[in-house]
Amino acid sequence: QVQLQESGPGLVNASQTLSLTCTVSGGSITTSEYSWSWIRQPPGKGLEWMGVISYDGSTYYSPSLKSRASISRDSSKNQFSLQLSSVTPEDTAVYYCARARAGDHGSWGQGTQVTVSS
Repeated sequence: QVQLQESGPGLVNASQTLSLTCTVSGGSITTSEYSWSWIRQPPGKGLEWMGVISYDGSTYYSPSLKSRASISRDSSKNQFSLQLSSVTPEDTAVYYCARARAGDHGSWGQGTQVTVSS
């Protein structure tokens, strides 16, 4: 059974870059038919899909992030990462990594709280 675990700093200063890593166990991030997403939930708001990296390394992002987001992977460590630049307090959220198949996010990490301080 696949497991995902987010890691990274819980506090980031405004204007800096937020960096998170998702470590995957029980399944390879290069296995075809799966893709790997970052999703966040700001306080009091709904889930927001941020972007995805596919099994072949291709990436897609939410237009709302206006090119601030970048997703990469380290296949040797079975990890994928998120970088979000020029953060503001509006980027404060619980950040999740998740595995998707045919658009369905069936496996999720537990989430990590990130607070952006002004």
